[in-house]
Amino acid sequence: MKKGGKDKIKVAFFDFTGCEGCQLNKLNLENDLLDILEHVEIVEFREAMDDKADEYDIAFVEGSITTPECVTRIHDIRRRSKVLVALGACATNGGINALKNIHDIDEVRERVYGKDKYLFPTIPVMPVHAIVKVDYKIYGCPMTQEEFVKVFKALVMGKKPQVPNYAVCVECKLRENECLLERGIFCLGPVTRAGCNARCPSFGQSCIGCRGLVDDVNQNASIEILKRYGYSLEEAVKRMNLFNTTEVKVEP
Repeated sequence: MKKGGKDKIKVAFFDFTGCEGCQLNKLNLENDLLDILEHVEIVEFREAMDDKADEYDIAFVEGSITTPECVTRIHDIRRRSKVLVALGACATNGGINALKNIHDIDEVRERVYGKDKYLFPTIPVMPVHAIVKVDYKIYGCPMTQEEFVKVFKALVMGKKPQVPNYAVCVECKLRENECLLERGIFCLGPVTRAGCNARCPSFGQSCIGCRGLVDDVNQNASIEILKRYGYSLEEAVKRMNLFNTTEVKVEP
């Protein structure tokens, strides 16, 4: 994708349903992005500028798909993008927003909007890849700045970003961390995708699964591991659902 001469790679950032924490995380990367910005042109980014563009070489999309309008809009963005990157937990796996899916949709709308619930169309929460083709994903809530820069640089250089597909436990072992489960602290490290350098467990905080589940994870076996450490099926599924409702297949 790397271009020569004065031609710069056109980059756009879009947000759907989410807290926009990933957007803010990018805005705090001024020094790290200076080298990249020599080769790219930011053509659309609602939180930082008013400009618009008709097409993009790279589109970063944050947030989950939660309304019919979101579906129409993401299709439009996909048509105009050469490369589309899902950014953060909401975009990659539905995130906390997807907790809505375990409740009746009408009940959720009534609880939030009361008698005006019919004025707000809604659908079950979906990650971006459930609607359109996603070329790459940057996981986490919010996404880590280091990983974002690494993926961004790779795309600008025309290389394929390498995203880990093993559990956070691997990173914990590499950092010689004591297992939190052995210390009596609930942790989803055994089922959660690595790439954060085990940031939370390294500070004694449990992994809450914000990076999504490892591909082809044996969820039943993982549940059995947690049960061996004294956690009930209901508790294990509840914790896994926090960020991964769209991926969890085990019923409490």
